[in-house]
Amino acid sequence: MPSPSNGSLGQDPEDHGHEEIDTSLGFERTDVRIVGVLVFLAALGIFVVVSAVLCYGIGEVINAHLNKEDGPTSKWAQVVHIRQLGNMPSNPAMQNKVEQLMQRFPTPRLLLNDGDQTVANLHARENLLLDHYSWINEAKGEVRIPIARAMEIIAQQGLPAAPPMTGEPLMTGDSRPVVTLPLTDGFAPTGFEQHEAEQRAITAREEASR
Repeated sequence: MPSPSNGSLGQDPEDHGHEEIDTSLGFERTDVRIVGVLVFLAALGIFVVVSAVLCYGIGEVINAHLNKEDGPTSKWAQVVHIRQLGNMPSNPAMQNKVEQLMQRFPTPRLLLNDGDQTVANLHARENLLLDHYSWINEAKGEVRIPIARAMEIIAQQGLPAAPPMTGEPLMTGDSRPVVTLPLTDGFAPTGFEQHEAEQRAITAREEASR
């Protein structure tokens, strides 16, 4: 029985629909279509022009909005060129104005990196309140006492007893909450402060040994 041919199965390896290309000449026989190139260049130029106009318009809108927020041009708000300013001399009026603006600047302000000196100053102010007497309200005679003296008074007299808490009876498996006192006062000096304390101790020992 003869086997079916490839043509009967639709799997003819040779595609007779394509035109055979003659490569004997060594070059392309057809020319490029100049119309397509011109249309592409024209479309590219239109796109560039439209993009430039759009960017310029957006910039003008943003500048107009910023100028409206900044307010009218004044002595303190004006557009200048940096090269025209040159080396600016010291201006007390300008410095006072900047200082006033800094005072009115809302908190929180930018924290500068000053080697933890800001934190050390904060702890120094806290230590002044913790270790010395100070007025709370002089008119009413209210005084802030040092924390060491407050601890002595509490050790001698104790704390006032809190009234017993009345509540609902505990459910099965529940227990009364127990408050544990903290082991520290919640204050720990920073590494910068510890280093400064060590340096002061070394300096004091050197001066004492002289």
